[in-house]
Amino acid sequence: MKHLLSATLDGLDAKPVDVEATFTKGLPAFGIVGLGSTSIQESKERVKSALLTNGFSFPPLKITVNLSPSDLQKSGSHIDLAIALVIALQNEEIDPGDLYVFGELGLDGTLKDTRSIFPILLSLKNQNLVSKAMVPRASLEKLSLIPGIRYFGVDNLTEAIAVCKGEEPPATIEATPIEGETLSLRNETFHFIRDYPDDFQDVKGQEVAKRAALIAAAGMHNMLMEGSPGCGKSMIAKRLRHILPPMSLDEILRANQYALLGDEEPSFRPKRPFRSPHHSASKPSVFGGGSNQARIGEVALANGGILFFDEFPHFQKSVLEALREPLQDHRVLISRVNSKVEYATRFMFVAAQNPCPCGNLLSNVHPCRCSDLEIKRYKQRLSDPLLDRIEIYVQMQESDPEDRPSVDSGTMHEKVVEAFRRQMERGQRHLNGKLGEKEIETFCPLDTEAETLLLKAVNNFGLSHRSVANVKKVARTIADLAGSDTIEKTHLLESLSFRRR
Repeated sequence: MKHLLSATLDGLDAKPVDVEATFTKGLPAFGIVGLGSTSIQESKERVKSALLTNGFSFPPLKITVNLSPSDLQKSGSHIDLAIALVIALQNEEIDPGDLYVFGELGLDGTLKDTRSIFPILLSLKNQNLVSKAMVPRASLEKLSLIPGIRYFGVDNLTEAIAVCKGEEPPATIEATPIEGETLSLRNETFHFIRDYPDDFQDVKGQEVAKRAALIAAAGMHNMLMEGSPGCGKSMIAKRLRHILPPMSLDEILRANQYALLGDEEPSFRPKRPFRSPHHSASKPSVFGGGSNQARIGEVALANGGILFFDEFPHFQKSVLEALREPLQDHRVLISRVNSKVEYATRFMFVAAQNPCPCGNLLSNVHPCRCSDLEIKRYKQRLSDPLLDRIEIYVQMQESDPEDRPSVDSGTMHEKVVEAFRRQMERGQRHLNGKLGEKEIETFCPLDTEAETLLLKAVNNFGLSHRSVANVKKVARTIADLAGSDTIEKTHLLESLSFRRR
């Protein structure tokens, strides 16, 4: 055996690593070259112990292991198994072909799962670089969710050597079924689950806000709620997650890849992520960063789900203004001296704020204690370019003791699923809230009355090009909820009613 394939993460993407070893005359030594991190340099002791424990005798030669390409920084204990195998099988005539090898070795030769194996294999599969992989048996259950890869599951170094020699059949596992229901549309399967631990049945009154939440969920539109303290802004935001549209397998895998890279436990349930950073969060923690190695932040972890900013104006000004790019371009590029990381940010942005610093400006019961200057400064923390990227604005009603619940999450979710079905059957790649300019022209046709009304709105309200696009996207979702193929006047009127004045 001359070499084996493994891989390492370079930002969010995996890069193949060619692991090769040579035995040369000289003082007995064991070295690893090729820009290996501390975890890889420490693997010398793990590999040495595992080989000796399993009957391998080190020859009195100099052993050099090279990790190629040599100019790529490599990290992770998952390369242990590949290093051990190229040493143990050095004199064997075995051609591993395109087999990738992953696994951390214990001192007795047992193989352990690591958090990096799943994101690495998912990235390799997305790049069409991997068709078969040898992994710890403990990794098989979650790895079986990644389609199109043949896995060789082994428990220890001895089994791995036997599998390479063809002396022992590898362990196999059936693909893990995803929990919940499925929806097949245009040769693709989507997954969703009817589970409502936080139910809209708990929200009393606020009919306009609940209607806005339904529209926002059906099209993944950005939404801002403004109202007095205790009127239900946070309640609505936390219940939105459970009525969001179904997810494709790729979205489920991508969400778990980002979760693992963010040092969080993955969940393979078809439930879109919900991220709610505190208003004191720093810019690097929200958008990603780091002094040397760029790391992902909250906006990446929210990809495909909800990013919720409570107390919206109290976030740092630099954080608020930096939101413009991910909201408009659905991507963020983090650049550092040693690395550059670009990741998708197709999240639904939901924000909540009080109408003034004391919160009582809209109250009919409590007097507002703020001066005009304080209110002006509070409002000016949010710039017009940022607010122009939010499609739905809702002014919440003050809570009333006579308010009663009106709709439950199950009913709302059913409407969202039907609207999702209409969007996918039209051939859309993205939901209405994330359509590009050309897609808006294709998928958002207006009838004659709606065209006339939109023209009047542009002239009367001075709508920008982005504002017109936002109105059309929201109206498209309202039409989908109504079962209409064309955007009509009533749909456009409701969409205009949700614009910030």
